[in-house]
Amino acid sequence: MGSLFRSEEMALCQLFLQSEAAYACVSELGELGLVQFRDLNPDVNAFQRKFVSEVRRCDEMERKLRYLEKEIKKDGIPMLDTGENPEAPQPREMIDLEATFEKLENELREVNHNAEALKRNFLELTELKHILRKTQVFFDEMADPNREDEQVTLLGEEGLRAGGQALKLGFVAGVILRERIPAFERMLWRACRGNVFLRQAEIETPLEDPSTGDQVHKSVFIIFFQGDQLKSRVRKICEGFRATLYPCPEAPSQRREMAMGVMTRIEDLNTVLGQTQDHRHRVLVAAAKNIKNWFIKVVKIKAIYHTLNLFNLDVTQKCLIAECWVPLLDIETIQLALRRGTERSGSSVPPILNRMDTFEDPPTYNRTNKFTSAFQNLVDAYGIASYREINPTPYTIISFPFLFAVMFGDLGHGCLMFLFAAFLVLREKPLAAKKTDNEVWNIFFAGRYIILLMGLFSMYTGFIYNDIFSKSLNLFGSHWHTNYNESTVMSNKDLQINPSNSSEYDQVPYPVGLDPVWQLALNKIVFLNAYKMKISIIIGVLHMLSGVSLSLYNYRYFKDRLSIYCDFIPQVIFLTFLFFYMVLLMFIKWVSYGPQNDFPDSPACAPSILITFINMVLFKDAVALENCNTVYMFSGQGALQKFLVIVALLCVPIMLLAKPIYIMRQQKDKHVQLVNGHATTENGDAEGAGRVVQQPPPPAGGHDENEIGELFIHQGIHTIEYVLGSVSHTASYLRLWALSLAHAQLSEVLWSMVMTKGLILNSWIGGVWLWFVFGFWAILTVGILVLMEGLSAFLHTLRLHWVEFQSKFYKGLGYAFAPFSFEVILNTASTAVEE
Repeated sequence: MGSLFRSEEMALCQLFLQSEAAYACVSELGELGLVQFRDLNPDVNAFQRKFVSEVRRCDEMERKLRYLEKEIKKDGIPMLDTGENPEAPQPREMIDLEATFEKLENELREVNHNAEALKRNFLELTELKHILRKTQVFFDEMADPNREDEQVTLLGEEGLRAGGQALKLGFVAGVILRERIPAFERMLWRACRGNVFLRQAEIETPLEDPSTGDQVHKSVFIIFFQGDQLKSRVRKICEGFRATLYPCPEAPSQRREMAMGVMTRIEDLNTVLGQTQDHRHRVLVAAAKNIKNWFIKVVKIKAIYHTLNLFNLDVTQKCLIAECWVPLLDIETIQLALRRGTERSGSSVPPILNRMDTFEDPPTYNRTNKFTSAFQNLVDAYGIASYREINPTPYTIISFPFLFAVMFGDLGHGCLMFLFAAFLVLREKPLAAKKTDNEVWNIFFAGRYIILLMGLFSMYTGFIYNDIFSKSLNLFGSHWHTNYNESTVMSNKDLQINPSNSSEYDQVPYPVGLDPVWQLALNKIVFLNAYKMKISIIIGVLHMLSGVSLSLYNYRYFKDRLSIYCDFIPQVIFLTFLFFYMVLLMFIKWVSYGPQNDFPDSPACAPSILITFINMVLFKDAVALENCNTVYMFSGQGALQKFLVIVALLCVPIMLLAKPIYIMRQQKDKHVQLVNGHATTENGDAEGAGRVVQQPPPPAGGHDENEIGELFIHQGIHTIEYVLGSVSHTASYLRLWALSLAHAQLSEVLWSMVMTKGLILNSWIGGVWLWFVFGFWAILTVGILVLMEGLSAFLHTLRLHWVEFQSKFYKGLGYAFAPFSFEVILNTASTAVEE
């Protein structure tokens, strides 16, 4: 649990592995997922590394598996996913996998090729069958003596011969796509100048294209013409429109004989096609049972060889050398994994893991679980924590849903959010198994625990606000009473109840939250406005103070005493003496002024906190209100405020100049000491200690003149940002007040303008009408108040944490720990395949 508050301690280690055991050891480390390897060959091309041939073999196996997967999906065969996670196979098993995939691919391609040829043959025979059927009608029409005049008109008088011989016409028959018929007919008419006779008929049933598998609609046509010249022209046009021509006998008896032969061949082809499809289906079903495990094995093999390409070979070519970042607490676990890998490989040489010293910044690694990972992702989205920097996540787990709930406070809306998140949490295993590429759903599911807490906290703040769907709960009764009759109250809306009168108000605080009568009061918004505004400022100042306080833990851990004295202490004083004092004034005002108090002044004489704060900063004396005797809330307040402002202002130059001046003087002293020491060494006596040589050594400590100047600039920017930010950040927390009021008012408007419309009818029709109105109101409530308002409050809460809270102590300049992990690699691979 300690790593949640601060990232894990990391160590840079050097790993020596025997060549025979390297594969098995890296496999074990991949299953463990706790080692981040560094590339020791950054200048070596990817195609020149030692294991590039193995990586290519894995790429080829992946290609074959993707081909198998495509064919399996095409047939709609479910791929068995048992949830198993097979270990990475040994290198010698790669040959067996390659042979299996090669055999399956070749067999499947051969079956597909044969099936395509059979389907093409079947298509041709089917088209020929339709041609023989349809052209019989065309030939009968051409043999009809009543159509002789039409033929003469189309073909011209030259087609008729002397001697009373019958008109002899040539013809071609074929099949063409149905949508090409109009253009085909126009082209024939123009190219042949009307000297051809076209007849066409649609094929009722669609035909399957053997190349694409799509269903296409075609038509049968027959073209009558005279002469070889027209025949050649017609054939070229048919070829241009990709029409398929088939031989068609002229004699009816020959056509009948051919049709019988075609039907016989079609039946035989149907039988062969069925057997081919059955064989293909059996092959794919067998492959579908193992394809998931095959994918996992190949991905693991490829990942191992990619990792081995990051290693160096020693001089003897028998040992692989790697450098890696590992969590310090897991070194023993890693050594056990290396030992298991060595035993699996049968090697007798144990691996060596040596810890190295380095000045390089280690990666940041925060251990998380399914609950804390979502909150950690929120923090990491701003920036990865610097190494061993304090982690805001454990504090965000509480403050994030609470600040959200302050803006979203409604018992009913919070309950809807809580129930939705509870469903995701209770059903998380089956829902996680149903992987989907719906981005919105994945965001909701990943943040289910955040939504759960936001709903729970919203129920709490809604209970405090006594607000449920813009109505109130009367759990403890009201402490307000009226001495007027009902007619007087109903006719006089401006009538007010005096809280100082015990007969009209019980002089006892309400047990929990707000009195329910405020939901009916016309001046509710005036009361809640002041109440929520002050609450938001109080929460904001405390939140910022907690952020500044967390910076102390960073300074103490990194032993930066200078920052404690020059940054932390003046920052706390500045924030406390100005803004926390304003918070104290709010509490003093709440305690000191009420409907009944011991002061000689009335409650109307209570000083304004905002005016008091402005006068305090401007060193102006407070002015008493008319008919009021006192100016301040307590004695000595004016002098105390001047003292607080002066001390707070004195903190500004300390924050601005103290650290750079101290570092500059420190470097100057070190510089003088080094120069004096160098001069003493050259003279050999104490008298030469005061002499200054012309070229002294560079100053120690890592700061030269340019860096000192940059330090002044950096400290100035940091000081200005903090001083001005203290004002703007405090005002920024007023969004808690603004969004809370907006949410409550929008909920009330939705109730008064929609839901009340369903309560106007008293008959049975009113009950039916209420159902429709309630459904419409529920849709608007979920869509606008829960989803849209919830998203708005979420984004505002995110800003308050990133800017107002984390900026006080969090740098976020680190880089994430990215271990070699099969789990991460497989998740990435499965996501890429789905996309």
